[in-house]
Amino acid sequence: MPNAKLQNYFHLHFIIFIWGFTAILGELISIDALPLVWYRMLLASGFIYLFIYFRKISLVVTRKLFITLFIAGIVIALHWITFFAAIKVSNVSITLALLSTGAFFTSILEPIFYKRKVIWYEILFGVLVIVGLYIIFKVEGDYFLGIVYALCSAFLSSVFSLMNGKIAQQYNPSMISFYELLSGVGVVTLYLLGITFFGNQTEGFSIAFFQLSSSDWLYMLLLASVCTAYAFIGSVQVMKYLSPYTVMLTINLEPVYGIILAFLIFGDSEKMNPGFYYGALIILSTVILNGIFKNVKKRKRDVTLHNNTK
Repeated sequence: MPNAKLQNYFHLHFIIFIWGFTAILGELISIDALPLVWYRMLLASGFIYLFIYFRKISLVVTRKLFITLFIAGIVIALHWITFFAAIKVSNVSITLALLSTGAFFTSILEPIFYKRKVIWYEILFGVLVIVGLYIIFKVEGDYFLGIVYALCSAFLSSVFSLMNGKIAQQYNPSMISFYELLSGVGVVTLYLLGITFFGNQTEGFSIAFFQLSSSDWLYMLLLASVCTAYAFIGSVQVMKYLSPYTVMLTINLEPVYGIILAFLIFGDSEKMNPGFYYGALIILSTVILNGIFKNVKKRKRDVTLHNNTK
């Protein structure tokens, strides 16, 4: 078992490294955020369907569950659109640093979703996140639009995580992901069709829309297969061996991996003002501390519950 845990811990780091590489691919792919997300969700849903087909996983769902998955699919589509839009108008470093605020939004939304009281240290950490954001806004004002897109993406990511948190423990994760991706690409398709027939045809479906360069196709297939379908299935697998706390804490390394990769690949275009790194460090440290506090509180609660059942 220790060897299995160690292997899965390294596997988790590899998956998070892949997630960090997603932002790099978003920068390398030349098409805009909306068609990029359309291709990603369409291809990824196809890859996951193949996995479901060979594993003989049931796709039967109730109407209520389908509606929930449909809404979640729209949320994840909007999350990815704003994520890649942030990269296009700013850079990878800005986007990944601001994506860390998702934990802050979760601490605000979780009491609403799960009807619990707000915890005092969540308010304190929320203030610290705002301080980190203020520093980044102050020193990187030229990337204002990218910062706004990234914050919207972080908020939507938080909403999506909370929605999935209520259903992931009851149903097969591959089935959930398939319907969410399919719903997301379906809604984006309807939007693009609307633009094609009633709006600006150059921004909807056109011949140019389907004319990707060979490098774009290569990066897109890598994004949809490895960074989306494989990473999702792999993340579910490691959760069988690692605690949720270990997984959550390790995921916070995603922006670190991504920013380092971006600097190595894109060079000076990713080099930021020192104040940016101070602000990003405050945000990331706050996220990690929040996880530590929650883990300590959970352990105390488990000990108390164990003692009361003796």
